[in-house]
Amino acid sequence: MPRELPSFDLVVATVGRTEELAAFLRSVGMQEYPGVRVVVVDQNEDERLAPILSGLPVEVDRVSAPRGLSRARNAALPLLKADVVAFPDDDCAYPPGLLHRVAERLAGDASLDGVTGRAVAGDGSSSASWRPDAAPLRRDDLWNRAISFTIFLRRSVVESVGAFDEQLGLGSGTPWHSGEEIDYLVRAIDSGAHIEYDPSLIVRHVVREDTPAIGLRDGASVGYVLRKHGYGPRLVGRMLVRPVGGALASLIRIDGDGFRYQLATLRGRIRGYLGARSSKISA
Repeated sequence: MPRELPSFDLVVATVGRTEELAAFLRSVGMQEYPGVRVVVVDQNEDERLAPILSGLPVEVDRVSAPRGLSRARNAALPLLKADVVAFPDDDCAYPPGLLHRVAERLAGDASLDGVTGRAVAGDGSSSASWRPDAAPLRRDDLWNRAISFTIFLRRSVVESVGAFDEQLGLGSGTPWHSGEEIDYLVRAIDSGAHIEYDPSLIVRHVVREDTPAIGLRDGASVGYVLRKHGYGPRLVGRMLVRPVGGALASLIRIDGDGFRYQLATLRGRIRGYLGARSSKISA
């Protein structure tokens, strides 16, 4: 008897994008997977999504929410009903067969509470920062094994972890403009969830440019998460040494852009770690 495969709820927060969202929805339709629903959290102030969300070959529910990525995802949590939950970006794309592969992994191992994958660009290239080895996620080594749009969790895990930290993520109104998914995974692991990283599971996404502004932004969020979850001196020190090493390597290569990015990352991590002391940290 063939085993029963899980259903999926895909929570997509969106604002300002139409063509990208339409492309993502087409990629979901091309999965040809039964039992998938897209929960579109609309943060636009107009009806620009109406023509995009009609006549799709996939079930779509639409809900409105105020600006802020974490707030948008939290608005969708009460609507969840599928076996597995994912949080794709509105400008990513699922390659054919992805949902089947994730479903087979979870259906074949009842002890597995979730999986994470790797981001690749449209040409198949991927950042060198992604770990090449499959491994269970642990508190100290999940940093290069997950990003929000490659995370798939059983709904029971999402119900246990609860809401995203609204101090984190784009549109939060705080200095911590990213890191909400790492915070969420740390909380899931602390609750006992067994989540594995599989680099063969890929999601297509435009590879961002490593600018000093991005380094400062993401560095501050990393610092916040390190402080919030009480990471010890060893891991904190390692996370500060890495951009120092990156800056030195950039100097050797005479890579001025890389040097400035690494220094901004270091400044951000220090600023985020110290700034978290005076910030109201959510549970």
